[in-house]
Amino acid sequence: MLLLARMLATAVLGLSSGHTKRVRHTSAAGLVIEQFPCRADNYGYLVHDAASGTTAAVDTPDAAAVMSVCGENNWKLTHILNTHHHNDHVGGNSELKSHYGCAIIGPAADKHRIPGMDRGVSEGETFSLGAHPVHVIDVKGHTTGHIAFHLPKDSLVFVGDSLFVLGCGRLFEGTPAMAWESLQKLAKLPRETVVFCAHEYSQANARFSLTVDPENEALRARAAQIDARRKEGLPTVPTTIGEELETNPFLRPAADTVRAALAMAGKADADVFAEIRARKDRF
Repeated sequence: MLLLARMLATAVLGLSSGHTKRVRHTSAAGLVIEQFPCRADNYGYLVHDAASGTTAAVDTPDAAAVMSVCGENNWKLTHILNTHHHNDHVGGNSELKSHYGCAIIGPAADKHRIPGMDRGVSEGETFSLGAHPVHVIDVKGHTTGHIAFHLPKDSLVFVGDSLFVLGCGRLFEGTPAMAWESLQKLAKLPRETVVFCAHEYSQANARFSLTVDPENEALRARAAQIDARRKEGLPTVPTTIGEELETNPFLRPAADTVRAALAMAGKADADVFAEIRARKDRF
């Protein structure tokens, strides 16, 4: 959390939905990120560059919530950035595009599954939100077209359902090998990179994580911290790459403590990851 505090200035706005408070973050490069709960456990994100007037929604779980936050800030939505095709990520696309005329950018591999998409992007492509470059990372696994949006100038990455606090997305379409390759890409980002994921799953993920990495003192401390934040109605998202490398078992298949708990000494990292994912599916 100390690393996260150095990377972002965060203010709790005091508004809540489903007992989770809304927060506003400001990156060191001046980008404003409004984070608000919606649906059962989704987070919506609005990313605003004041200098250019650019405002992007990262996924659209709830069109009404996006419009409400835009209205309160007197922002006009200019872009939608979709990470993947699931309805709780694209369900508001059509209504928001009709209302604002915004441009929709999403995974090229899902061009027929993203409503209203204007531009398909793939790994290695770059575009900008104002003066803030956005790099596209292929993170397939949860779905075969899933992408993440990395803003290196701001040390931020929006990962959708590919990576969670102490977890990763269930593999609805991809294979464990695909997902492990994707997570390795995220793990190679700078440790200080702030990670915005799409759901508040942290307490359940912590309970599972302790079953496969029970000797990890940092994990035990983090689980307690997560419980304390949820008791206060505070989000446990965002996280950082550094925090996840230390505590998220899905990024730690090489760790001796994880291998010992699973009795998988000497196995390939990809095989250990697959076993962790299979156990989480049954948890």
